Formats: sequence, structure tokens, C-alpha cells
Amino acid sequence: MFGTDFGFIPTLIFFILLILIPSIKIIKEYERAVIFRLGRLLVVPKGPKGPGIIIVIPFIDKFVRVNLRLVAMDVPPQDIITKDNVSVKVNAVIYFRVVEPNKAITEVDDFLYATSQLSQTTLRSILGNSELDDLLSNREHINNELQTVLDSRTDAWGIKVSAVEVKHVDLPQEMQRAMAKQAEAERERRAKVIAAEGEFQAAAKIVEAAALMEVHPIAVQLRYLQTLREIATENNSTTLFPIPINIFEGFMNKK
Repeated sequence: MFGTDFGFIPTLIFFILLILIPSIKIIKEYERAVIFRLGRLLVVPKGPKGPGIIIVIPFIDKFVRVNLRLVAMDVPPQDIITKDNVSVKVNAVIYFRVVEPNKAITEVDDFLYATSQLSQTTLRSILGNSELDDLLSNREHINNELQTVLDSRTDAWGIKVSAVEVKHVDLPQEMQRAMAKQAEAERERRAKVIAAEGEFQAAAKIVEAAALMEVHPIAVQLRYLQTLREIATENNSTTLFPIPINIFEGFMNKK
């Protein structure tokens, strides 16, 4: 009798497990689950569910996993005409993360694709208003400007842009040759300036030495003897050197 009355229990347990097991979901530490119940966003006081085990009601709830880790996205090379009418090809990398999963799912269809397209248009817009010299030498300022603009526009999607880096600037061959000539001319100018400064300093020292010798005539004799010593060290068969006439003045006076 008891077997007949409770024979449906195993079948009931089986159906309960059949419904319960698919409703158990495991959310990783770096993920959050955005749940829609009967098509409406399920707003939880503490935010999207996770991490850990969550319960999703079958046929009623639908959930979307959102990755909260930092994303490094390459911006494809863009053909840009700078403010000074130079055609360049520039690519970059953008670093961002999802900070509000609900907005990232409900406010935009595909936040990864939308962020990629926005970064491309912003890159062309910002660099198109910059000159080539700024793009090559003042890249940090341009990176900060790109990051500020992208972060303000993606804020409505629950996305935080932490950094934007311009990776490579591809210049035309003609511009590369022109810049090489400019760099060579700049190096020649610096070399001439350095040589002129050296000549000026040498002339100033010679003037100082002449003034010192005028005050102390014996310095001329010492310099003369040092010059004779330097000549004697060379492999010369004959050495001619003048003798100051004042050496013979004593003999002439004595005579």
C-alpha cells in the first residue's frame, strides 16, 4: 500500500532536479550576470548578480554575462590629413573596462563594436585638428585629449576609458625624405654653431694670454723655451731658432 502511494516521489524528484539543475549558474570573479525577467531588467539593490552561484528561473529569466576585466582594443590604421595638410596613417590602442554592466547591455547593442567605431571616428577628428609636429613630438597631450573625449562619450554606456595610446604614425616617403633633410640641416647648423663658439672661446683665451704676457714679459721667454723643447723632440736634422737680441745687450754695453 505504501509503495503504491509513494511511487510518484522518485518521478517528482527527477522532475525537480531536471528543472533545478539548469537554473543553477556559476559566475566567475571577473564576471557579472545581467538578468532579464519576462523581458524586464531585474534590478538588484546590490547591482548585477555575481560572482558565485546564482539561480535563474527557467523559461522566465534570461541572463547575460558581462566581463569586467580591462580590455585592450586595437584601433585599425586610419588615413588622416593633419591640420598642416599632411596625409598620414595612424593606429592606436584603447584601454577600457565595463563599470556598469546594466548600462553596457541595455544602452547599446554591442558595446565592444560601438567603442571600436567611436574610437576610430574620435581618432580621425582629434588628429585632424593637430599639426604633424605636435603628433610626433607632443603625443602625450594628444593621448590625454583622446582619453578625455572617449571617456565622456562612453560614460552613458557604463564604460570607463582609462587610457588611449597612439602606437604608430606612418608617414609618406616624400615626407620622410624631407624630414631627414631637415634633421641633417639642423645637425649641420648645430655643428657650425659649436665650432663658432669654440673659435670665440679660443680667441678670448688668446687675448687673455696676450694681456698677461704684456704685464709679465718673462712669460714670453718661458713660452719661447717651451716651443724650442717641443721642436727638439721631433726628428729634425737641423733646427733653426732665433736668439733674442737683448741677450747680447750686456756684452755690447760691457765692450
